[in-house]
Amino acid sequence: MKILRLGHAMYVFKSKKNYLIDPFFDLNPGCPKEFNDERFFQSIDGVFLTHGHFDHTSGLQKILDSNPDILVVAQYELALILLQQGVKNVYPINLGGSIQLEDVKVTMVPAKHSSSYKETEGTPIYAGEAAGYIFDFKDSHTLYHSGDTAVTYDIKIIQDLYKPTIAILSSSGQFTMGPQEAAYVVKNFLNVDYVIPSHTFPTKETAPEPAALGSLLAAFPIIENMIDKDRDLEKALKDYPKTKVVILGYGEEREF
Repeated sequence: MKILRLGHAMYVFKSKKNYLIDPFFDLNPGCPKEFNDERFFQSIDGVFLTHGHFDHTSGLQKILDSNPDILVVAQYELALILLQQGVKNVYPINLGGSIQLEDVKVTMVPAKHSSSYKETEGTPIYAGEAAGYIFDFKDSHTLYHSGDTAVTYDIKIIQDLYKPTIAILSSSGQFTMGPQEAAYVVKNFLNVDYVIPSHTFPTKETAPEPAALGSLLAAFPIIENMIDKDRDLEKALKDYPKTKVVILGYGEEREF
């Protein structure tokens, strides 16, 4: 399988199909232009939402405009909101629920985080509980995407039950656990071969779209606290050889 990073928390998982998690295209400094067009949107076979916040859902409409019948998997309350808005192919699940697809079984697992929808456009709409996902690919890795989360003992249960070998772990601080907490999770709760730091933003020098970074910082100055945090997790785990920290650049694809 292959993992393509397209932003602080947006990834594409490539097996027989292409699955995108947490679409965020406008104001996303980590998404190169070539992935923000109709051809790319039409290459996606399914979209998974961890929660409703704008930096995880605001790009969904672009994909739907190009492919209105695309599968969208979301937590129950958020799924109902999308259905009421006219999204055609929404598959609602809740914590512990799964969907079986051709090449992967995907299970929704708990995350410790809030969830609202359209919060930057007016009064926030309650969107259920935030979540992560287990992607159990046939004849390949089992991947744990933590979504946005604080440290929670649920991660130990997720490891014991699903036995992931790769973890994409939020580690930016401010709105999720930070590098120190994420390192604790890797050492005490997880037993993975690889961990990918997530929910971190690029610097002006490393951003594929530096103008978008400037606009995002102007609108949300607090983003500055989450810039260039990937190396912090690597440093926190430098004496822990059991798990390799894989730092994915923005727009970089890696095969596992």
